Amino acid sequence: MTDTTKPLSGKTALVTGASRGIGAATAIALAGAGAHVILVARKVKALEAVEDTIHGLGGTSTIAPVDLTEPDAVSRLAAAIAGRWDTLDIMVLAAAYLPELTPASQMEPKQFNQALLTNVVATQALLAGFDPLLRHAKAGRIIGLTSSVGSNPRPYWGAYSATKAAFDNLLATYAAEVERLSPLRVAIVDPGATRTEMRARAYPGENPETVKPPEVVAERLIALLTEGFDTLHRERID
Repeated sequence: MTDTTKPLSGKTALVTGASRGIGAATAIALAGAGAHVILVARKVKALEAVEDTIHGLGGTSTIAPVDLTEPDAVSRLAAAIAGRWDTLDIMVLAAAYLPELTPASQMEPKQFNQALLTNVVATQALLAGFDPLLRHAKAGRIIGLTSSVGSNPRPYWGAYSATKAAFDNLLATYAAEVERLSPLRVAIVDPGATRTEMRARAYPGENPETVKPPEVVAERLIALLTEGFDTLHRERID
């Protein structure tokens, strides 16, 4: 009999960007729902803090301090995880890099390149590295967190919106490719305005109390993973 209080019991989940914001809140919520969560981000101390929270709530997790933009970092991570687990049931792609907001003609090349590496190149590497484990799961699920600027560009957001458009297209392409080959399903979710450090950098004059906390997004993602969704599910959380 399934424990309704732990609907994801027995599942293994990987969350990128798990050290803060929506990624951290989602990782904690996944563990609360019974999943063993692999926490992926660059900063060890921040990951340890999230893991402490998970363990304090009775959940289980493994930290994986990785810079996803380093050459071969994702392939090494995938090999390490495949050596310990036979399948990966859930992958939440929450890591993202926001360059400075500038006119398209004045993008800072180093920052634009970092956005491309984090938001696009690393995403492809994650799909490639974890495709076998995700397909071996009985019902593998990927959720990619996007932004409205990926489909509705706005002034000064060109560097970020271009990478998010590519992110969306890449996930949608992958979803179509695997749809008839496995039970693996892909969803693209726009969290909407959420109280994160990234949001604060983009809107420095905004009162953070006027937007929802990351836990609201995490709660919706857990509901999606519990209820199931079709490929290619898209939604915005308002």
